[in-house]
Amino acid sequence: MNILLTNDDGILAPGIAAVYKELVKLGDVTVVAPADRMSGAGHSITVYEPLVCEKLKIEDQFSGYSVSGSPADCVKLAIMELCPKKPDLVVSGINNGANVGINVYYSGTVAAAMEAAFYKIPAIALSAAHEEQTDFKNAAKHCVKVIEKLLPASFGGVLNINIPQLSKGEPKGIKVVPQSTMGFDEHFAKKQSDTGQTLYQLTGGNHRDKDLPSDTVALNEGFITVTALGFDMTDYNGMKKLHQIKW
Repeated sequence: MNILLTNDDGILAPGIAAVYKELVKLGDVTVVAPADRMSGAGHSITVYEPLVCEKLKIEDQFSGYSVSGSPADCVKLAIMELCPKKPDLVVSGINNGANVGINVYYSGTVAAAMEAAFYKIPAIALSAAHEEQTDFKNAAKHCVKVIEKLLPASFGGVLNINIPQLSKGEPKGIKVVPQSTMGFDEHFAKKQSDTGQTLYQLTGGNHRDKDLPSDTVALNEGFITVTALGFDMTDYNGMKKLHQIKW
């Protein structure tokens, strides 16, 4: 199996090294990742300047391509130019911090997996709930165990996997749950800089969906969450209403 591995925390991030160590047990892994941290980059791509690509050896962990662009850029470049063969699977992560709820829309981790899905390549986004000292080694083992269960199945789009905080104990199990769209209770904290500028810092962020079966709730309860994501953003109910209008 030919696997393309990328992320949005950058090629030097501990999460990508940890999952690489586990993924090589499943096949040949090519690493193509951003040169710098691109968290929250969403599905941005680089258009007005060329991408700088360098082959790096990351200590004694792996060799890979460092790209001066977004996670989606990395997947595009990898598929078109860098991978020796078309990947059978694209894996993005492990992200330092969960990608559940509306964070999915902001996530460069998920966007990289979505980019692969555009090319009809099965793709999986991996994230671990943020902790002061995230246990990426064990998170990677849990991720690959889930991937091994998924591989016999065929799926389109993207599978989004999140690992709960492992400092609280082993995961309680695996739950297949929908993405929450309830959003967060958040606000901006306003203050003045030393030079008199007005600064706004986004803060808060507790999930609103306390009782609904969703990725946010299940992850908080200590379960590994698996969610199938699609990239067709068409609102089909809205389309029905539009078709009723006499244009």
